[in-house]
Amino acid sequence: MEREARHYSAESGSAVRCHLCPHECRIAAGAAGTCGVRINRDGKLFSAIYGEVTSVAMDPIEKKPLYHFHPGSQILSIGTKGCNFRCAFCQNWSISQDLNARTAAYRPEDIVQAARTNNSIGIAYTYSEPIIWFEYVLECARLAREAGLKNVMVTNGFVNPAPRAELLELIDAMNIDLKTFNDDTYRRIPHGRLQPVLDTIVAAHAAAHVEITTLVVTGMNDTMEEMRAIIDWIAALDPGIPWHISRYHPSYKYDAPATDVDFMLRVHEAARKKLHHVYCGNIANGRGTSDTHCPSCGAVLVARSGYATRITGISNGACVKCGRASGIVQ
Repeated sequence: MEREARHYSAESGSAVRCHLCPHECRIAAGAAGTCGVRINRDGKLFSAIYGEVTSVAMDPIEKKPLYHFHPGSQILSIGTKGCNFRCAFCQNWSISQDLNARTAAYRPEDIVQAARTNNSIGIAYTYSEPIIWFEYVLECARLAREAGLKNVMVTNGFVNPAPRAELLELIDAMNIDLKTFNDDTYRRIPHGRLQPVLDTIVAAHAAAHVEITTLVVTGMNDTMEEMRAIIDWIAALDPGIPWHISRYHPSYKYDAPATDVDFMLRVHEAARKKLHHVYCGNIANGRGTSDTHCPSCGAVLVARSGYATRITGISNGACVKCGRASGIVQ
């Protein structure tokens, strides 16, 4: 399905300028932007993926990953094809980078009804980059909000301020990828920029529940210097923001060895000195890094084994041992 896009302007010669993300693509008639799915049809910009769903499933909220937002709940998760980044190490490249990926058409009403009838807390826009699905996400999110459902985005955060503000009126929680703290690396590998992502984290943190994920990629960002830069930046914004450091595995066009687990555990140890909640993902059994502890007394607030989750130390939103507010949305 196609739908006329929002956030674009006309240019000379039937070209258009897309203002959805900081790429600000100038798109000639008949061509598509960097994302591959926003197309100029005779001087008007269209989303070619409105209602086109590649994946739909009920997932644990922890899979997003969101550990501090309704832990132990299930959420209807949907995704489409395409992305405004070009990560050579993409862990979900078969839909994000394959514009020929098979889709099925769903109206926003269909998605909201599926969430309501499957005991879901809401809808997660995930799997590929939901920013490029802007018009569909916005409509689904509006209907979900009216139905009393939660809206969650898992995103690279590369979006312009105006569309971001529209989304944040409707989004309850975000997990935002912070791929590197080096702007040159952002430009060379994902083909993005660092500052717009940082701006999105700051804006989202002021409006919704936010958690941050960094995929630690061998040979790209796996230095303690870079990890400490990320730690210091998050700590300055809010040390209570949960940070997920995730293990990379060879995928798509990137064949470097999987991330060294010992390095990830060293990062975890360093981060815990400045951040209240740090988690290691994609390593066996979490190596003791999956549980949520009270920052004041160390009591286990939420115990996890894989996606199995037990709330063990929270009562009325606070630690049962010392009374400190948990900061966990229930």
